[in-house]
Amino acid sequence: MSPKTPPPPSLLPALRSNAWFGACPAAFQQALLERACLWQLQPGEALFERGEEAEGLCCVVSGALHAGAVHADGTRTLLAHLEPYQWFGEVSMLDDLPRTHDAVADSAASVLVVPRASLMHWLAEHPADWQHLARLACAKLRLVFTVLEDIQRLPLEQRLAKRLWLTAHGYDSDAPQAPPRRQIRVPQEQLALMLGVSRQSVNKALRQLEVQGLLGLRYGSIELLDLPALQRLFAA
Repeated sequence: MSPKTPPPPSLLPALRSNAWFGACPAAFQQALLERACLWQLQPGEALFERGEEAEGLCCVVSGALHAGAVHADGTRTLLAHLEPYQWFGEVSMLDDLPRTHDAVADSAASVLVVPRASLMHWLAEHPADWQHLARLACAKLRLVFTVLEDIQRLPLEQRLAKRLWLTAHGYDSDAPQAPPRRQIRVPQEQLALMLGVSRQSVNKALRQLEVQGLLGLRYGSIELLDLPALQRLFAA
């Protein structure tokens, strides 16, 4: 891992494109940025691993990470594909317990890390800001509830459409601050792991969505051609 460096103040407007960060008070936004360091990761390098003590609150600035785990029998689970400017790591900040999953760089990545000790010191002096960490955790919990419900009621094609739509909106579906991304660079293997199905099943579902004109399969990416229609597919 490369040496940690202070983030530039010019990063603040980009961070505000995230719905959670953008809704935080300006003083708390500034406190997070001033206390943070930029960590540089190489492809395949872990930011942290399951069971480690929490280092701090994190935000992807460039590149991408995936959050998941490798189990004792060699099987992998994948919970999320993290891209700019998504925040994560709040659970261990709230309960002071070890990390629940691995966070590993998919490509060369920069990650903003707000050290736990420094953030806890700020929160001790500004206890009202605890509600913002709780709000971040609640947004993730609501997403988990939605995913569990979708597994029970939606066929794969609709679940895939929903995952792509959420990815395009940075998982800030309730209050997106930035225009949705049209190019999704999530490998089909990772989509399969997130949905708990085979890669072949994901490829078949993607082809069906492509035939409907909702997306285009490009080399190394998926182009979302009709986001409203994609949303109607899983919201019906």
